[in-house]
Amino acid sequence: MGKIVALANQKGGVGKTTTAINLAASLAILGKKILLVDADPQANATSGLGLNIHSNGIYDCIMGDKRAVDVIVHQPEVKKLDVLPSSIELVGADAELPTLERGHFRIKEVLDPIRESYDYVIVDCSPSLGYTTVNVLVAADTVLIPVQCEYFALEGLGKLLNTIKMVKSKLNPELDIEGFLLTMYARTRHANQVADEVKEHFGPLVFDTVILRNIRLTEAPSYGKPVILHDAQSLGSLNYLNLAKEFIKRNKSASQDNGDNK
Repeated sequence: MGKIVALANQKGGVGKTTTAINLAASLAILGKKILLVDADPQANATSGLGLNIHSNGIYDCIMGDKRAVDVIVHQPEVKKLDVLPSSIELVGADAELPTLERGHFRIKEVLDPIRESYDYVIVDCSPSLGYTTVNVLVAADTVLIPVQCEYFALEGLGKLLNTIKMVKSKLNPELDIEGFLLTMYARTRHANQVADEVKEHFGPLVFDTVILRNIRLTEAPSYGKPVILHDAQSLGSLNYLNLAKEFIKRNKSASQDNGDNK
């Protein structure tokens, strides 16, 4: 059964969607069968992979009668990457979901029937802690949290961690933290201080791989491509490929540990 990993941080501009796109693509290129779910009404993960943001997508599954299998599309240039797209209509979900029976579980009910078809399901959340993001956390196995290597990096993380704790205690007891990813790193004293502070707070939960600032990363979405297709030799491409390798290694180790503990 595929593992569902939510990418969440209510602070915008931390590299969350960039990570969702490029981690998903890199995992697929490394041979994993991947579904990228765009659960952000801005639909940047959808457009950033060159897909139509005006077609049926996750909103039609949550609020309508569409099944995920009916609206999933294949990213044409990455063999093992599928996408459940988003659209601007999703902006209404925060108001509509609370009116539904089992409103907290709608995204879980959308993803559970298809998760076994994938190795990993990567979900890009909106930069908020609204009802839709909570829905994703209810559906997820783990949360991957991008942290920008700049001032105020830890600001607001407490709210996210409290939300994760609340969801874990009341709605999804299996929810765990996948890890913290340092993003937008520049080789400055300040960035090093932020990185050290994050590592001091969260220890081994922080990924060894760090995502450096890179112009190719910012260019790639305008071409509708992950950076590995835009410029495979770029620093951004190599960073995300290394992240995907570390992600796979960590999950393999965790799986072996769980097997040993049974």
